[in-house]
Amino acid sequence: MSVEIALADFPLRTRDKLRYGDTDRQGHINNAVFSTLFETGRVELIYDPVQPLAEPGTAFVIARLEVDFRAELLWPGEVESGMRVASIGRSSVRLEQVIFQSGRCAANAVTVIVLVDEATRRSRPFSDAVRERLLALMPPKSG
Repeated sequence: MSVEIALADFPLRTRDKLRYGDTDRQGHINNAVFSTLFETGRVELIYDPVQPLAEPGTAFVIARLEVDFRAELLWPGEVESGMRVASIGRSSVRLEQVIFQSGRCAANAVTVIVLVDEATRRSRPFSDAVRERLLALMPPKSG
């Protein structure tokens, strides 16, 4: 996939420092670590201490994670991750995420997370407040 991706198109951003232990035999960051880097971005949204997305008695679970590897990540260094909301369902949200190093997109992902009731472990519809927060993270419609 040669589609140009710009970090500026992702309203939620976070930085993460790469660790020596993240490397593999090829000397670059192991592909399994990418999932952890994407997780950091999701967790910062879901459990934001000021305005958490997961309301009391609820939690988010991953239903899907699809990663496209575009370039290698190298240690030592840092990465910047971006995230935006692509679509919102009754109890699920489709997130688009990216990882950049030194201005280059190293990976992009589609992640679907589902809100569940912690007691029943079954999906639970979004409250109006959660839906409004998610809508604010969607890119403006063009056209």
